[in-house]
Amino acid sequence: MLIYLVAGARPNFMKIAPIVRALQQQQALTWKIVHTGQHYDREMNDVFFEELGIPQPDVFMAAGGGSHAQQTAKIMLGFEELCMAERPGAVLVVGDVNSTLACSIVAKKLNIPVAHVEAGLRSFDMAMPEEINRLVTDSIADWFFVTEPSAVEHLRREGKRDAAIHYVGHVMVDNVLYQAHKLETADTSGFETSAWKAARQEAGGRYGVVTLHRPSNVDDKDTFTRIAGALKDIAADLPLMFPVHPRTRANLDRFGIDLGPNIALAGPQAYMAFLNLWKDAAVVLTDSGGLQEETTALGVPCVTIRENTERPVTVDEGSNVLAGTDPATIVREARRILQGEGKQGRRPHLWDGRAAERIVEVLAREVA
Repeated sequence: MLIYLVAGARPNFMKIAPIVRALQQQQALTWKIVHTGQHYDREMNDVFFEELGIPQPDVFMAAGGGSHAQQTAKIMLGFEELCMAERPGAVLVVGDVNSTLACSIVAKKLNIPVAHVEAGLRSFDMAMPEEINRLVTDSIADWFFVTEPSAVEHLRREGKRDAAIHYVGHVMVDNVLYQAHKLETADTSGFETSAWKAARQEAGGRYGVVTLHRPSNVDDKDTFTRIAGALKDIAADLPLMFPVHPRTRANLDRFGIDLGPNIALAGPQAYMAFLNLWKDAAVVLTDSGGLQEETTALGVPCVTIRENTERPVTVDEGSNVLAGTDPATIVREARRILQGEGKQGRRPHLWDGRAAERIVEVLAREVA
């Protein structure tokens, strides 16, 4: 039975990579990787997929660009044509990007069952496009693969059958553990930030890592300026490396924001290069959902610069602190960590590197 594995943006490939590796170990299911082209990334080349341990996509749809509506429509048109030509037995979508939503709708209209990996997460912030994508996808999916207890409760409250909800752990954790193990024997000297990291460590000092990309943080001048002020205060005590998202870089220039001499800026990082940077950081300051989970997986202290999180297990059990966007709170939480007063988090239940194996077991039973 053929399953389409849908990915549209670079983080999606981190999530399907462990599933591909698990599928390669069984014979009941056949599969194809479908890249919608939602985000075209020149760095997503042979080396990238070699890092992940997966083959190149079987299908590339080149449906990126445009507004949310234009992008979603292009993906739907291309994916419908593909599904009608091959009639897969199921479609597996991951995460919460536009491709997740678009391909789920197309599949269900064609009576093709949908499996959603990372189902049930809720921020309850309807200003987030991702929240809308999550809600709509879960409203029509057939199988729900869940990463944490809160997601189970959300799905039950929304009327989903217990038999359709599968608490399996987290494929992002599978991937970060897999990649961290590979880094132990990898040559990291060529990574852009390796020399900077080595200089900090050779001096006996610690360092921190920053990522910011959410429109609510970087598109408003006053909000971005206040957050930048907090980062400058932290950087007075701890040098920071800031790989800058293109959207964020444009707004730094547009708003004339000065981050000061203790915050080093770099371009967007490849997965392994970025993992090599943040895994040894004293603290990570971020508004990324995935990085909240990855830092918890490796026990790295994380301060999340957001008013809400759809991943509460990282706060309840993991190494993450939800600081909001108030500068004083951001600085206070970072300094508590640096002074050794931060909480001692743990890796949540089933975040053991085997989530993909559990997903494939369920699919083999339900689809084959």
